[in-house]
Amino acid sequence: VSSKSTKTSSAQAPRIRIPSSAQWDKIVIPATNRWSWLKRALRVCDSILGPPTAMAPNGTVAATTTSAPSSPSPTTWVRESNLLWYHRWVIRVLRAGPIPAHVAFIMDGNRRYAKKANIAKAEGHSAGFEKLSETLQWCLEVGISEVTVYAFSIENFKRTQDEVDGLMDLAREKFQRLLAERDKLHERGICIRIIGNWDLLADDIQRSIAEAVLLTKHNRKATLNVAFAYTSRDEMTHSIRTVAQGISDGRLEPGDVNEELLTRCLYTKYSAEPDLLVRTSGEVRLSDFLLWQSTSTVMYFTETLWPEFTIWHLFGAVFYYQRYRWRMQDIRRSLDSFTIDAACSDDATEGACVERKERIGRFLEHIEQEEEKQLRRLVRGMAIK
Repeated sequence: VSSKSTKTSSAQAPRIRIPSSAQWDKIVIPATNRWSWLKRALRVCDSILGPPTAMAPNGTVAATTTSAPSSPSPTTWVRESNLLWYHRWVIRVLRAGPIPAHVAFIMDGNRRYAKKANIAKAEGHSAGFEKLSETLQWCLEVGISEVTVYAFSIENFKRTQDEVDGLMDLAREKFQRLLAERDKLHERGICIRIIGNWDLLADDIQRSIAEAVLLTKHNRKATLNVAFAYTSRDEMTHSIRTVAQGISDGRLEPGDVNEELLTRCLYTKYSAEPDLLVRTSGEVRLSDFLLWQSTSTVMYFTETLWPEFTIWHLFGAVFYYQRYRWRMQDIRRSLDSFTIDAACSDDATEGACVERKERIGRFLEHIEQEEEKQLRRLVRGMAIK
């Protein structure tokens, strides 16, 4: 709406024609001019609703009070779409460029949010879960097919016993809710994976997450990885021990060990490296999260506390990724060019190379079978469909 039009009387005020959903789908955003289109989308939102965002010089978006309304149904993992037409407009602009396939979140700031809102820490963590379920729906709307969230670090066990007990009770409640929503998970094709050291968790929590993993393992449309009782140091230790056990059992030879094999023995072995990592609360560090996997990941830090994270922050993170993705691709290609498979180098015979690959394949298949057996042992006596 032009400044001239805004001076007209209320009787002559211009009408703002809002396109239908079908019309939005027909809009084609030119990939070469996305920045102009994004600014245009934000200006229209500003003229209709007041300023929803502040655009920083580096392309990040700082949200104000305008965001997608929260779903009225609490404590759910799978929400219905609640985006408005102007949210979809911005999504159309973003989709003209590359969308990250895998996004990781360090959900930091729940305790500071509780202090700021003058509520109990447990309520702050509950608010953080509600924001997680809302953000997962936004990611699906944008076109992000895999999300990894840092839900609970092994270091968090060092907090006060009352807070740890509260977090474990919250985990019990949410994982049980996850099982109750199995039909929605199957309908949307969402695969759930829980990565971390399960041995540090109570037996009932282990059973719940094992059942959730087994129930959704064949879903392929989207993936949610929940890092629970996790640190990268523990993950790397687990990978090294797994490989060492394989050598001890005679399933591997010392010459089989390389970077690729260690990667395929991590908790995250079924996932690609994250394209984008988002951390809230203003902290600029990874806190022992996905250190092995983030060598070529675009990292986006925002001062917003996690429970106050909005869809505009997600838009800003995706646009930031689109601006700096090419730099990370150069790094990834450079790393790949220096990856040398010593066992299958030019000096190795073709037969030895084939034998090595088959041996490693059998070892990895054995690991997968043992992991599934362990999952089924955890849920023994419970119905798995």
